[in-house]
Amino acid sequence: MTPSERRASVSLALIFALRMLGLFLVLPVFALEARKYPGGDDPALVGLAMGIYGLTQAFLQLPVGLASDRLGRKRVIVAGLLVFAAGSLLAALADSLAGLLAGRALQGAGAVSAAVTALLADQTREIVRTKAMALVGISIGLMFAIALVAAPPLTAAIGLSGLFGLTCALALAGIVLVIWVVPPEPAQYQTAQRAPLSAVWRHADLLRLNAGVFTLHTVQMAMWVAVPAMLVQAGLHKDAHWQVYLPAVVLSVVAMGGVFAMERRGRLRAALLLAIGLLLLVQLALALLSASAAQPSLALLGGLLFVFFCGFNALEATQPSLVSRMAPDNLRGAALGVYNTLQSVGLFVGGALGGALAKWAGAPGLFAATTLLVALWLLVTWPLRPVARAAVA
Repeated sequence: MTPSERRASVSLALIFALRMLGLFLVLPVFALEARKYPGGDDPALVGLAMGIYGLTQAFLQLPVGLASDRLGRKRVIVAGLLVFAAGSLLAALADSLAGLLAGRALQGAGAVSAAVTALLADQTREIVRTKAMALVGISIGLMFAIALVAAPPLTAAIGLSGLFGLTCALALAGIVLVIWVVPPEPAQYQTAQRAPLSAVWRHADLLRLNAGVFTLHTVQMAMWVAVPAMLVQAGLHKDAHWQVYLPAVVLSVVAMGGVFAMERRGRLRAALLLAIGLLLLVQLALALLSASAAQPSLALLGGLLFVFFCGFNALEATQPSLVSRMAPDNLRGAALGVYNTLQSVGLFVGGALGGALAKWAGAPGLFAATTLLVALWLLVTWPLRPVARAAVA
């Protein structure tokens, strides 16, 4: 990478990290802490409150992506982070589950993922773009690990409302980075001829990648409705769950070197399919384990989570990189907006579906559904051919 590419990659990855740290701090404790609020005795409503963030993001990712193509990436990112901070503050002040739901919904309205990813793609060459996207994915994975370690003691000290207040502060810190640290945005995309949005929807392989990110985040959110309870059944107190999560995440980051090696050999498609296959094996194993009458093995659960994060991190790096390469040059923000819209829909569906399935079918039914989803994803993605596209006249 050139110095400018390194600065752009690190600073934009840090913006992602600050935003996601706030979200991840809430994730491992939300289902337990939300029960203390009026209305928190309904698992389906708790799942809805967890996933509503994704629903509002889903409505706004594409408009925000389009706006970043026309108005400039940085100003759109700053506006989105301000909205995200306002939603965090609303959730911090909530005194009921309905208030938490409203705050989470407003958080989702700060839908800047597409604009940040598009800015990163604007400022990096294709030859290093997967590595730049991987920095984002690794930063997200590390924030997840930090959140899993920090969430229980922080929750004990400041409560769920305090976590949301901290999330607000992290979002404001992200704004500082956008304004003073991120390199100036290139101007050529703002003057490029506008392409029709239909060019994105007509691209079959982009549709496959969009379906993939939807499935990935649906499965991620759904499985986390049941995994904490399985760790408790295995004999690990909820305050010690980080002892399983942290090694799994850190070791999976080390394994990311395999993705870069496959990319250098021109086998990015193979890396993508292998990562999906790993997720399929994990979901199938969790389905069988949850259906067993025996107490789940803590070592086995830790191994499965390690394999899950290996696949998850690889997909978080390869899929957006492929979208940025294959999308029309003058619709990059819109294409990534569509991609992130499907990601957000997946977050919402995963939270809502996971809560409903846990309530009506238990963990075995939940993991049977996620296994079927990942199997269909693998079949849909198999024909993908990662060919770059030029600007659409």
